[in-house]
This record gives sequence, structure tokens and C-alpha cells, in this order.
Amino acid sequence: MEKQEEGALYSTPSPPPSPSSSRFKRVCVFCGSSPGKKATYQLAAIQLGHLLVERNIDLVYGGGSVGLMGLVSQAVYNGGRHVLGVIPRTLMPREITGETVGEVRAVSGMHQRKAEMARQADAFIALPGGYGTLEELLEVITWAQLGIHDKPVGLLNVDGYYNSLLSFVDKAVDEGFITPAARHIVVSAPTPQELLSKLEDYVPIHDGSGLKLSWEMEQIGLTPKSDISR
Repeated sequence: MEKQEEGALYSTPSPPPSPSSSRFKRVCVFCGSSPGKKATYQLAAIQLGHLLVERNIDLVYGGGSVGLMGLVSQAVYNGGRHVLGVIPRTLMPREITGETVGEVRAVSGMHQRKAEMARQADAFIALPGGYGTLEELLEVITWAQLGIHDKPVGLLNVDGYYNSLLSFVDKAVDEGFITPAARHIVVSAPTPQELLSKLEDYVPIHDGSGLKLSWEMEQIGLTPKSDISR
């Protein structure tokens, strides 16, 4: 057997990651407080919850116990993972019915809700939803465009629910209102498994157009960028 050369470094190949491993500790899920008309929306919420449990990922969400919010949170909670719901006090009677799911953190308003959810999460996923879901989704996309965070943002495009939104974004790129690098921020897939895999592989693209803002504390209540980017 040949003598090992002095100073040389030899290492055995690392084993492939197990299916249960993930780069994310907590994922924030935006979704409707309504179940939607299609059973596929409800099924996708439950499947996403089960997938988070399989990957040992905790859930951050809007704190409601109804609609898709209730389904995804209950699936994660029943699987033994931590669930953090962030909800404005004024919405608690409307969005929480019966038993609460996991830890519920009451905040003073919508602004604080979004800031706390963003602070706690390592990535964001939007299930089907309405105005509130879109508002939360577009805000974290904008924060990424401005350089406030580099966390992945995904659309769970169940049955093509977000096709029109994706077409709008592509149109905005064509018309010069969104840069190709900023288009890269929006990751989409039709199934939870495919979407989470894409988010795991996501690498941000910086084209120099971002402002690299550092006003998180003043504007959205976030800690400095080094703390929220992780």
C-alpha cells in the first residue's frame, strides 16, 4: 500500500442526503382562510403539510384554523412538527374557530403579522388564496427584489390556479417593468414535492439593480439583513 503523501488531504465521499433532510428549518405558508371550490386545493394543502413533516420542517402561517390555513396547519401539527400562527388580534374571532393549532402569536395588525412571519421563516410558499394571500406573496417577492432577503419564494400552482399571475409577471418582464433576474425570484410548480425540490435548489441572482436596503427595522420591523437571510 502506498504511503500517503505528507500534507495531502483525503476524504471519503459524503453520503447522499436522506429524503428527510432539508436546508430549511421553518417554511412560511401563505394561503386562503377559505377552502376553495376544488377538492384539489384542499388536498394540496394537506399534502404540503405532510411533506413538511417528512422533511422535518416547521410551519409558520397566518394563524387561522379555517380554510386551507386550517388544513395545512393541522397536518403539520398532527405530524409532530412545531406550528407558529401569527394573527392580528382583530382577526382572531373571524379566522380561529374551536381549538387553536400549535403556538398562536397575536400581533397588533397586518403589518406586524407579515414582518413576524418573514422574520421566522427560511422560505415562503403560497397555496391558492385571495387578496390577502396575493398581498403577502407580492410583498416578500418585492423584499427579495430590493435585496432585503434572499429567501426562496414559491407558488404552489395547483391545477393552474396561478397561471394568470405567472403570465402577468412574464408580460411585465417583456414590457420592461420586471428584470429577468427579478423574474427568477418567483419559483412555481404544480405539486408540493416538485416545488419544495425547486426551493431547495434555489440560488438568487443579483443583477446589480437591487437597492440592498437596510431599513428593515424602520419599515418592516425586520432584523438586519445578515440575520434574516440565513
